[in-house]
This record gives sequence, C-alpha cells and structure tokens, in this order.
Amino acid sequence: MSRVVLVTGASGGIGRALCKRFLDAGEIVLALDRNEAGVEGLVVEFGGARLTPLVADVSDADALAGAVAAGVAARGPVDVVVANAGGALGTTLAHTDAAKWRRDVELNLNGAYYTVETVRQSMIDRRRGAIVLIGSVNGLTALGHPAYSAAKAGLVSYTKALAIELGQYGIRANLVCPGTVKTPAWQARVDRHPQIFEELKKWYPLGDVAEPGDIADAVQFLASPQARVITGVALPVDAGLMAGNRMMANELTLDPL
Repeated sequence: MSRVVLVTGASGGIGRALCKRFLDAGEIVLALDRNEAGVEGLVVEFGGARLTPLVADVSDADALAGAVAAGVAARGPVDVVVANAGGALGTTLAHTDAAKWRRDVELNLNGAYYTVETVRQSMIDRRRGAIVLIGSVNGLTALGHPAYSAAKAGLVSYTKALAIELGQYGIRANLVCPGTVKTPAWQARVDRHPQIFEELKKWYPLGDVAEPGDIADAVQFLASPQARVITGVALPVDAGLMAGNRMMANELTLDPL
C-alpha cells in the first residue's frame, strides 16, 4: 500500500531528488515549496497521478498548516515527512546582521518544527510515522554560515526530542546531515569559481562530494521499514568529512596517510 510522503523544499536540488525517489518507489508525494513555478514544474516532469504540489513558506506556520491540510484532504494523512527546506544567508559573523540571523534560524530550525507540527498529532493518533529532517555537517562542526549552522545544530537536539517523546507511538525521527552536495544552490559560487567542487574534494576522505540522489537514498532508507529500530540518529552523508581531517593528520604525524 502506498504511503503519503510530505517533502518540503521540493523544487530544489535535493527536494527534487527526494520526490523522484519516493515516486519511483510507488509512494504518493505532497511536494511543498514556496516556489509555485518550481512545484508546478514537478507535476510537468513527474506527472500528477501521485504527486500533489503545495505552495507555502515553511517559516509561515499558518500558511504551511493550511497547505498541508489541503494536501491531506486530497491524498490522505501523511505517513512520512521529510523537512528538507532550508538555505543560508550570512557567510560569516562579519557578514551576518540580526535580520539574516533571524531568517536563517526561522527557515532552518523553526521551519522544520512547524513542518513536523503539521503532521505530529495525526501520526500520534494513528500510532505510526517516520520523520526525517535534513540537517547539515555545518550543524556538527564550524564550516562557515554561522546562523545556518546554529540552526542546523539545533536540529540535532530537536531530532532526539522527537525520538524519545514519539517513540512510544511507533514514530521514528532521524536527521540526515549532508556535506557538500552538487545542487543549483551552488551555482553562484560555481560561476565565480568553476573549479570549486574539484578543489573541495581534497577535504573528503572518499575524494568526492555528494549528488542529490545520495541524500535521497539515505532519506528513503531511514523512512523505510528496513530502518524500523533506527531513531534519534544524526547521520552524516558526507563522503567521510566528519570522520576526520587527513590533511591535518599528515602534518601532525609527519607520516602521510
């Protein structure tokens, strides 16, 4: 039986890959994004038989709740929620003012909370559900974009709270923490520095960076019955970045790895 999957940030690089992966698995997808043209484009690309476009900004709790309610009315209650919407403004503290700080926290941390709140009680009532939040390695260590990183760090604690409070109802909650992912969000940096991905690869033990499909694979697994006893984890999907720093280790040991 097909499940209903809510994906936020659906028209972005990772969001589109998430929608495709769940559709390919036979699921019904509620594709939510603030970009109306973007989600309508998903209907053109994937068809509307099992995909319903929803338009709302996840930082607007009331508009978000209304959009999800419309999706539920059309397709049924949500079985899986993937809180993927996010973005970053301030690159450093020196380039972050109060408005940028508030926007990054509202979108990346509060937006995830608002998203889960639209389905939490329904999942409790039905005593089942899978919640997957999209965090970042920036929430695990300092890698720039301080407000974004602080918000993503908050998701680690929030995921654990969801896991321990909702587990009694058969609901699991997990966090996927991507490293660098080749998405359209990088385009401005690629335009400025076309070799950026090649240069970044040296920091990753696997010598590569992720594609959106790699993130979708991890999310689909955590949302699946195969992960039925996995909850409360923050899973880096990062080509080994969080495992350690080989270049620094070489300098410390004077014995190249």
